[in-house]
Amino acid sequence: MPGPQASLLEQFPEYPELAADLARQRLTVGHALTMTLGTEWDELTIPCSDPRNSEIAMDRAVDRCRYVLERPIVEPPGLRWTYNGGATALLVSLIAKGTGRAVQDYARDVLFEPLGITVTEWERGSGGEAIAASGLRMTPRDLARIGVLVMKGGCWCGRQIVPEDWLAAALKPAASMPDGRHYGYHWYVGATPVGDADAGVRWERTVSAVGNGGQRLFLLPHLDLVVAATAGNYDAPDGWRPSTVVLRDVLLPA
Repeated sequence: MPGPQASLLEQFPEYPELAADLARQRLTVGHALTMTLGTEWDELTIPCSDPRNSEIAMDRAVDRCRYVLERPIVEPPGLRWTYNGGATALLVSLIAKGTGRAVQDYARDVLFEPLGITVTEWERGSGGEAIAASGLRMTPRDLARIGVLVMKGGCWCGRQIVPEDWLAAALKPAASMPDGRHYGYHWYVGATPVGDADAGVRWERTVSAVGNGGQRLFLLPHLDLVVAATAGNYDAPDGWRPSTVVLRDVLLPA
């Protein structure tokens, strides 16, 4: 896979007319990694039942990558974080281009099986490709295995599965979010309150992966703790609440 500084459009020579657009020539792989493409995209305020939802429109498009790359540019890339499942689709396409394999097969061989993850379900798009932004399902215990892998710097049972330097870069704050957290390379980096009002509250660094419906993977390095939660509160405004409350009000006080 090309590095974060590489030109994004150069990785997609099948779209020469897009690459000729001077504004799009500023796009890099790093902008996709940090979801700071600066293009028109909305999959959070428009319901998934509405075809105007950007992710739904992408998944229904004949060419998903073209759909993402040709979105109107609304601001300079790198300026603002906007949740964008299309960025994930582009990255998965780069992995497939670089390995010559479907991402679900590559992930199974180099990540899932080495971790002992044998049962997964990955929804497919109309063309048969994996829906990378939202289609992967696994058990909470298996999700926790990925968290342990990341917590240990990409090492599992003495074997280096993911390069340690890559994870260090991925977990480094790269873009500011409206709620005060930061975003790395598809990871949320923030803080979690630890303690109570009597003993005093302190804020500890937390890394997390966030999915629709309350899916959460929390990494708390200071406690050597990984917490995985799955839920089905899809598209609910407060779908985040159960898993976050369990972490904040039950696990951490204990």
